This record gives sequence, structure tokens and C-alpha cells, in this order.
Amino acid sequence: MNIAIVASGSGSKRHHILSVARELGRDHHVTIYSRRNSSEGKPKTRVAPGVTVEHIDVGPARDLSPNEVAPYLNDVGEYLMKRWRQDRPDVIHAHSWTGGLAAVAGAKDLDVPVAHSFHTVDPARVTLERALGRRARAVIAGSGDEESALIRIGVPRNHIAVVPYGVDTERFHRQGVTASRGTTKRLVHVGPLTPERGAQTIVRALQGLPDVELVLAGGPDPEQLDGDLDARRLRALAEQLGVASRVTLLGQVKRAAVPKLMRSADAVVTVPREAPTGIVALEAMACGVPVIASSVGAHLDSVIDGVTGLLVPPDRPSRTARLARELLTDPTLRTALGYAGADRARSRYSWERVSQELVRVYEAACA
Repeated sequence: MNIAIVASGSGSKRHHILSVARELGRDHHVTIYSRRNSSEGKPKTRVAPGVTVEHIDVGPARDLSPNEVAPYLNDVGEYLMKRWRQDRPDVIHAHSWTGGLAAVAGAKDLDVPVAHSFHTVDPARVTLERALGRRARAVIAGSGDEESALIRIGVPRNHIAVVPYGVDTERFHRQGVTASRGTTKRLVHVGPLTPERGAQTIVRALQGLPDVELVLAGGPDPEQLDGDLDARRLRALAEQLGVASRVTLLGQVKRAAVPKLMRSADAVVTVPREAPTGIVALEAMACGVPVIASSVGAHLDSVIDGVTGLLVPPDRPSRTARLARELLTDPTLRTALGYAGADRARSRYSWERVSQELVRVYEAACA
């Protein structure tokens, strides 16, 4: 198939799109259309066999929020319309409401099916997202929780297919180099240091976990931690609770170093208030490390409580501490969760499996 992907977003979303495209590119021709967000680079770049990224020169060449992108969507749509009349795709996969609007404009009168991934439902744009969801030939939800949210806003159930976010099981796996550590039991948090991502919950939980260290990887670059508001708040909280000597802030860690860090942990704790992708839990599971995850979003699909990990409501430090104590004092449970988590990540969430499911959605949309 000739697959057109209209990308919008940065960070983990962009990584997800590129990873899926590389896997699809093994058997199909994939073009990712993305507004240029940097002054560097060629108009077209071949990023993998069968995969080309085509940059659209519209608006300032930097990352923009969805609201900042909105004024330029008509221009993006006009570019796509001209481009797709020259090279008609078999299917279009749009990401987020901005990508959806651009894709709908670009596909006008082409009779090309559009599949749509919202990633999250934006309460401020329910009317728009409902309209896009009803117009799309397929709406791809990343989890059962997102599927329910889409149904609640009025997207027809029969339009929705659940295809989860994937994990790079060639990079995240049980065997491999492990980051250095001492003999103290170690918990690891990977992700932003903001309260909604659960960092403060884990620091508070440390009160009930004597002789346990917490390593937080995320936030700004290490040299910028002292000036970061969230980092300063976490350090102040740790001082206030008397656990500062057992809390280490690493700052932003390179992706290549994340598997090593995860493998050094006795458990990875990821307890955000929302988890549209649940990627940290998946990466920890793939590394064979037991995970304590908040019982929200994609975690409800990937983490089978008591089998592939442990679930806890967000913002519950005392309950998080209790689960961590049970886990850290039971090596048999840690081993069992680690093996089961790795097996589930490899069999259900590999990029190969995710891309196969996407192809089935595309083929059904084209039928």
C-alpha cells in the first residue's frame, strides 16, 4: 500500500509515529507529512527503507502547540491536496485533531479513506473531534479507555479500532547492560517531574519505604535542574519529608540510556494521573522489571494487576508505598512479574505486532 501519514506532535508521539512507519516500511511505501519544525534538513528525507519524511514549509520552523498550529492548517491542507493529486495514497492516517483537519482538506474529492488517531480526547474540542471521528473511515484508539472516551463524545463504536502503542523490544529487553548501583533497593521513575505525572506521589511514598532509594529520570537537561521549578519543588518536598538523601534527580536521560537505567531498578514506578500511551510501563515490562503503574488509561490494558505488574490509583502515596514494600520484600513476586511483563510486552506490544494490526485497519478502511 501507499500510506500517507499526517503527523502532528513531538516527543513520544513523534517517536511512536516514526517507529510504526519504519515497521510498515518493510512491506509498504510510507510518506510522513509533517510541518517543518526546524530550519535544518532537506525537504524530503528517507529515514528508513520504504519510509520518507516530507517537510511542509508552513509557519515558523519550530515546535508549535496545537493551538499555535491551527492558523496554518489551511495552508497545510492545500499543500497536501496538490501533493496527493500527484501521488495518490491508498490510505491516509492522520494524527491529532490538527492532522485530521489538514488530512480532510487534502483528501477532498480524492475518495481516499482517512484513518484517525486522536491520542487524547480534548474536552475543549469535543464538537470538532466528534465531527472528525464520524467522518473518518476508521478511528484508532490506543487503549480501551480511549475507546470509551471516544464513544462518550459521540464517535460511532463501529468506526473505532483499538491498536495499542508499541515498544521497541529490540532495545528494551531483559538481557543487556545495567546501570551501576549500590546494594540499596532502587525504585526508578522515568518522565516529566510535574505533579500530574506522579513524581511527587513517589517522593511522598518514600516516607514509608526506609532503606529504599528513588532515581528520577526526566525533566530538563541535568545542568538546568537547579533552575527548573518542578525539580526545585521535588527537592524541597524531599527535604521536608526527610528523604532527600535517598532521592536522585538525573534530569533528562538519553533514550539509549533508559533501558540500562530500568534494568538497574528493583521496580519502575509510573503513576501519572493520565496515561494515554502507557509507554514507560511497557518499556519497564519489556526490560523484565516489575512495574507499579497508576490504574488509568493504557495501563488498564497493558498491566494485568498481580500478573504483569501492580496497579494503584494515582495520587495515593501511602498505597503506593504499601505495594512497593510488598514487592521489594518478595523476590519471587518480582521475578514472576518481570518474566510475565516481558512476555506480554514482546507478544502483544512489539512494533511488528502493532504494525500488523494497523495494516488490518487500513485494509478494512479501503475495502
